[in-house]
Amino acid sequence: MKKLKFIYITIGILAFTACNDPEDVDITPEVLVEESVALTAGSADFSNYVSLGNSLTAGFTDGALFQASQTLSLPNLLSQKFSLVGGGSFTQPLTNDNLGGLAAGGTRIPGFGPRLVFGGAGPVGLETLIGPVTVTTDIALNNPTGPFNNLGVPGAKSFHLLAPGYGNLDNVSLGLANPYFVRMTGSTPNASVLELAVAQAPSFFSLWGGENDVLGYATTGGDGTNPITPVSGVPGVGFDGSYGALIATLTAGGAQGVVANIPNVLNIPHFTTVPHNPLDPTNPDFGPQIATLNGIFGQLNLVYAFLGVPERSIVFSSTAASEVVIRDETLPDLSAQIAGVLLQSPTFPTFVESFGLPAEAANLVAGLLGSTYGQTREATAEDLFVLPSASVIGTVNMDSVGALVLAGLPQALAGQFSVEGISLPLADKWVLLPSEQAEITVATEAFNQIIAATASQAGLAFVDAYTLLNQLANGGITSGDFTLTSSLVTGSAFSLDGVHPTARGYALIANEFMKAIDVTYGSNFEASGNLLNVGDYPTNFSPILQ
Repeated sequence: MKKLKFIYITIGILAFTACNDPEDVDITPEVLVEESVALTAGSADFSNYVSLGNSLTAGFTDGALFQASQTLSLPNLLSQKFSLVGGGSFTQPLTNDNLGGLAAGGTRIPGFGPRLVFGGAGPVGLETLIGPVTVTTDIALNNPTGPFNNLGVPGAKSFHLLAPGYGNLDNVSLGLANPYFVRMTGSTPNASVLELAVAQAPSFFSLWGGENDVLGYATTGGDGTNPITPVSGVPGVGFDGSYGALIATLTAGGAQGVVANIPNVLNIPHFTTVPHNPLDPTNPDFGPQIATLNGIFGQLNLVYAFLGVPERSIVFSSTAASEVVIRDETLPDLSAQIAGVLLQSPTFPTFVESFGLPAEAANLVAGLLGSTYGQTREATAEDLFVLPSASVIGTVNMDSVGALVLAGLPQALAGQFSVEGISLPLADKWVLLPSEQAEITVATEAFNQIIAATASQAGLAFVDAYTLLNQLANGGITSGDFTLTSSLVTGSAFSLDGVHPTARGYALIANEFMKAIDVTYGSNFEASGNLLNVGDYPTNFSPILQ
């Protein structure tokens, strides 16, 4: 290791009197020499390092897992530093290319596509820029051979790390296995992540898990398809039991380790990038329609006022950005009341005829308006929108068009009433309501209390990723010559999927892991100048990287 010397010379003030003799000149140099500190592991034994977790451990970035991202994964960066003080080799289940995505038997697995790239205005799929590609990482044909030191499994929740069969290819079609983990199990397809880790008798481990236990609920807009993991009380699923079993088993043989808690997922750019008011009146696809839309919603707003809920009124501005229209399942469902009030209005048949429909269609239209806007309101700044909603807002929902046509509306009219976030309220999966955010906050706090208490009891190093992410979201973190924030694309910390760090973000987090290890085990990665220079790590990957 190169040694550096910093020499500080202090020269006293030259004092002159009436006499100019040399002895009257006071020169008192003071030379201080500071030697760099040699790196030491302290009491930590890095000889056999194994890492467990989810996508944050695997090296997932830009919506995919690929060779370049794996090479710059958090545990691989740590292993390179550990190797300086006795750490051994570190093997990862590398993918076959830098495209990203997974295939099975030559067929691309839905939902496991190539990585995202920057398209000039925002994230786009790789194939948008370079054309169709062949995904070569095939879970049925070319899995790598373990054992693997990096056992990070994208998508895994806490209890998945203990689940037998989670890496069995036969279970993938049943929804009981994870394609990423299938690549790691080899000749023991029913082995759990924990079993594969313990089988290697690690001297040191890292565990960063639990984020998916709340993140899955958040990224699906809290629509219930991916529920929050119960805190306790559910055998084999409860977070407390799963996390406790992980730590107890990993430390049973004397292994040391470092764990991290769960970040505040509500602060990641996946939920903070899309504004609640993205409807621009200067947009030629929206602006010219404002008067017509306000005329239609004006009739509905009168009904809202009559029913005593004027706060649900929908009005689009012609001079400022307008809020999107959302479905809020926490609101009382007024579908039947809306239809009833409309049908009692003597002017409603005329309103129906303004759409080119016969007056006899009043019952049909009243029912459709009631069911569509029975739990509807304009969004507020308190609502959070998932990043993919940016490509949905303002588009025509063809499923809605089909349903309305089947109900009896002409296709053109059905299309006019099926514009996402404008005439068709955004579904629950696109938005996190304040009540859903509260559920996430309560669960995250409970999970983090469990993680902190378990780590303390086991004497493990602890990384406060929750606070770290909050710092990124509130002003950013300066490391060396770089300041990282949580802004999408420009912030440098988060990749194009808005959830996972960039390589530079992973380097920043790796430094926090080393600092925590210093505190608990007496190593001196920080004091010896052996933290990573985050500027050495990229914030994006070229589309031509294959």
